[in-house]
Amino acid sequence: MVQVFNEIAPRRFRESFGRYYEDFEVGDIYEHRPGRTISETDNTWFTLLTMNTHPMHFDAEYAKHSEFKRPIVCSPLTVALLVGMSVTDVSQKAIANLGWESIKLTHPVFAGDTLYAASTVRGKRESASRKNAGIVTVYTAGTNQDGIEVCTFDRTMLIARRGTLPQE
Repeated sequence: MVQVFNEIAPRRFRESFGRYYEDFEVGDIYEHRPGRTISETDNTWFTLLTMNTHPMHFDAEYAKHSEFKRPIVCSPLTVALLVGMSVTDVSQKAIANLGWESIKLTHPVFAGDTLYAASTVRGKRESASRKNAGIVTVYTAGTNQDGIEVCTFDRTMLIARRGTLPQE
């Protein structure tokens, strides 16, 4: 995470996070911290908020009879947490998310699991339509507390160039 303190007046500083387009290099890996432990309440609220009615996510008695023997975390919550963990490192200076590709859920996630994420810069190119930004693609992998990979995806973002955002 790139953290800068800009002096905006004498002895007054504004904290700034994130990377500009110029700061990304293909092959760089950013480990996102802190991790995030998922609670049963997180899973239940997210599942119901998104109107996911599959009982595997919120009905312990139903889930007891499944191969997992307990509720599993709703997969969009897993993706959302991993994206959120990556924001200060890869998209704090984004103008827009352009897409996610190849989302893979490689291992079940349960309440009580702690997730960690790391992103690898896979691509970087000038924007053909916006001189104030470039396009960056990262591969993000999430693991649980045991180091088991639980989710991976590619994410592409339009990232501002240095000096082009308001309040810098």
